[in-house]
Amino acid sequence: MKIYRLTIIACLLFAFLPAAAQKFENLAPTPPMGWNSWNGFGCRVDEKLIRETADALVASGMKDAGYQYVVIDDCWHGERDAQGFIQPNKEHFPSGMKALGDYIHSKGLKFGIYSDVGRLTCGGRPGSRGHEYQDALTYASWGVDYLKYDWCASEGLNAVGAYTTMRDALYAAQRPVVLSICEWGDNKPWEWAKPIGHLWRTTGDITHCWDCEENHGSWSSLGVMRILDKQRGLRVHAGPGHWNDPDMMEVGNGMKQNEDRAHFSMWAMLAAPLVAGNDVRAMSKETQAILTNKDVIAVDQDALGIQGFPAVSEDGLEMWLKPLANGDWAVCFLNRANEAKAIEFDWKAHYLKDDNFQKQLDAAAVTYKIRDLWTKKDLGTTDTVFRTSVPPHDVAMLRLTR
Repeated sequence: MKIYRLTIIACLLFAFLPAAAQKFENLAPTPPMGWNSWNGFGCRVDEKLIRETADALVASGMKDAGYQYVVIDDCWHGERDAQGFIQPNKEHFPSGMKALGDYIHSKGLKFGIYSDVGRLTCGGRPGSRGHEYQDALTYASWGVDYLKYDWCASEGLNAVGAYTTMRDALYAAQRPVVLSICEWGDNKPWEWAKPIGHLWRTTGDITHCWDCEENHGSWSSLGVMRILDKQRGLRVHAGPGHWNDPDMMEVGNGMKQNEDRAHFSMWAMLAAPLVAGNDVRAMSKETQAILTNKDVIAVDQDALGIQGFPAVSEDGLEMWLKPLANGDWAVCFLNRANEAKAIEFDWKAHYLKDDNFQKQLDAAAVTYKIRDLWTKKDLGTTDTVFRTSVPPHDVAMLRLTR
């Protein structure tokens, strides 16, 4: 009887969907933080992994640092039942998704899941095309808080229409859900997705290298620096409740420690969603320290919600700025080169301006205190010249406080 009741409700949702359907507001005032299974595990997902990951997020201090969402990516799916409702893979998720969601919630975390606009997901499992309202209702019954919605098998679909349909379905199901638009930037979602989703992918998939491209035939995955370069010009579209998403992080997945540190720092400067993709159950102390650096996380989670930008670039060394609340600034010197770079920066000699958001860093008029966010040392003020050396593929990240 329960299945038939759900079918009737789904039909009613189609017939009587409110004209004022919209995305759920106030769910992502700062960039979402969490963990996703794809980068570390691909299709090798089961309920044991997810339960152990939830436990590890708590035990490692990641939950206390702000990570909330536990997102099961592709390949959790079984088949649809006779009425068209999606079921989890019974072999890998024998307890069912409701029980798994309850377990995640019992840890003080939130439950995320994955689907696709097409009839098939990227992993060849059942997608949501033609079943959007049924799937939204099912997710609500499971206690889902976050939906990553992919773009595979999307031939013939209009991106705005496809993502709006799922937004409306989630709204009709009446459970607030963060909608993560994973459309790879193909149709410039930054221009249209603000009223539809809470975050949108700006590029194709990331991979765990500093600066490379892995060709997969019909598509390529990109290294951290190549993903970073594709964010230029997009910052004007991001802000509280609607974020550019340069993809999930690769921290702890095989790059060098300094590269992981730079990767994490730049995602914070971008006000990017901080979604870990490593095996948090077995991560090194160094990886744990990077992912739980609360000073760097505070830059990402700053209430002002302004994305950073490169203000100065010379010979592989970039100086990035990010305006923060209360007149503070985050400053990140990124060394993209293969050799160390010496820095000698006279704050008073440089008037730095954010033309997009009308913010100024004028150290000749205002003296700022300087704190190094990785060494956790106070470095005096902007009244003196800042001198340091940044190793290759690394950063010096500072917070300037009035």
